Amino acid sequence: MPSTTGAMPSPAGSSHEDPSMPGMDKMAGGNGLSDSQNGYRLTSSTATLPVGTKASYRFSVTGPDGSPVTAYAVDQTKRLHFYAIRSDLTGFQHFHPTMAKDGTWTASLDALTPGAWRVFASFTPDSGPGKGTAFVLSRTVTVPGSASQTPLPAAAGSTTVDGYTVTVNGELRAGMEHPLTVTITKGGKPVTDLQPYLDTYAHLTAFHAGDAAFAHLHPTTMVDGDHGGPDLSFHAQLPKAGNWRLFLQFQTAGTLHTAALTMNVG
Repeated sequence: MPSTTGAMPSPAGSSHEDPSMPGMDKMAGGNGLSDSQNGYRLTSSTATLPVGTKASYRFSVTGPDGSPVTAYAVDQTKRLHFYAIRSDLTGFQHFHPTMAKDGTWTASLDALTPGAWRVFASFTPDSGPGKGTAFVLSRTVTVPGSASQTPLPAAAGSTTVDGYTVTVNGELRAGMEHPLTVTITKGGKPVTDLQPYLDTYAHLTAFHAGDAAFAHLHPTTMVDGDHGGPDLSFHAQLPKAGNWRLFLQFQTAGTLHTAALTMNVG
């Protein structure tokens, strides 16, 4: 499958700064649906991955001069965030791969189901012409086998995972900045033992139904000690209308939980 299937042109990356918001100094521009932007390119020789077993995905990011990028700024404690999502927005995975000295990254993926997948790399170069600019680039891969599409769950304001109830509040409009509040409870009681995860108390990523356009919703709740919750605030700016699948990752007692729900953006 070609690396840019379904790709759309992406605007230049942005470098908005607001020291009051974790990660806000490195907000990624574009929708992530291209393997290249401003001379930077996500490259890989892998077009297919095996079904039902762990697999390694090797890739590099090359700069405008064609050489692999090896200097990356730290964003939410990591130099690069790697995501995988199936075309029906199932099978979400979020990893922080390792990089060799030559700039080759290796992401260790959990078992994948058959179908079309898109893998994303979110990063900020720490040298060269793109220094300080956030990018999200992606490629597609195929997992062979008989693929069945899972219908997107209906839009809902709350969901449950591992005994926790996650409630999302906020009226979102495409292309506009809006606050979003997430509340986490368990057994009807507020959860206040959220542990820091990636320099915040929760990590929120969204993908658009139909094309898997990417958006990272940046936290505005600062980490203050080892325990947080139950209310968490996010800065939300989703680029287009329609249904978005949100994935919220939070940690308690050393265990990472991932909650998913669908939100409609007008």
